[in-house]
Amino acid sequence: MTAYHADSSDLTDKEILTWDGFGQASRELAQTVVDADFEPEIIIAVARGGLLPGGALAYALGIKLSDAINVEFYTDVHETLPDPVLLAPLLDTESIRGRRLLVVDDVADSGRTLALVLDLLRAHGADTRSAVLYAKSATIVEPDFVWKHTDEWIVFPWSAQPPVARTASGD
Repeated sequence: MTAYHADSSDLTDKEILTWDGFGQASRELAQTVVDADFEPEIIIAVARGGLLPGGALAYALGIKLSDAINVEFYTDVHETLPDPVLLAPLLDTESIRGRRLLVVDDVADSGRTLALVLDLLRAHGADTRSAVLYAKSATIVEPDFVWKHTDEWIVFPWSAQPPVARTASGD
């Protein structure tokens, strides 16, 4: 399966996060976790959007244990599947029982992806909190830690350009 970039060039109102802004946002989000006296043992990134924020928070919080859970929901700008779907490979749920987890994603838009992941991890006995860079007002799950609230389409630095393509040989 090939994952394509969601082109937002036709949108006039959008939130644009730069790489520098991402660095600042990650540190500020990590500080809110620390200030809340929650000490996660494991970072669980929601792939794909949560991979970079999850890694940044793992470093900012000094957490070495991390994993990812793969969920597909968005297929394009404002286009989703009917429901979020877990994709293989699946997380090793036996190793999280009784552990403190911080689930990290880029955005809680509808909140349905985050709800699916939180319900799954809590059902396996984990003390689970969530952190996102952005939360939207329509989310059905209010994340525990949020850097910023917006209702605009968000352009992240890692998805601001389409995937690279093979160049013609000899050019």
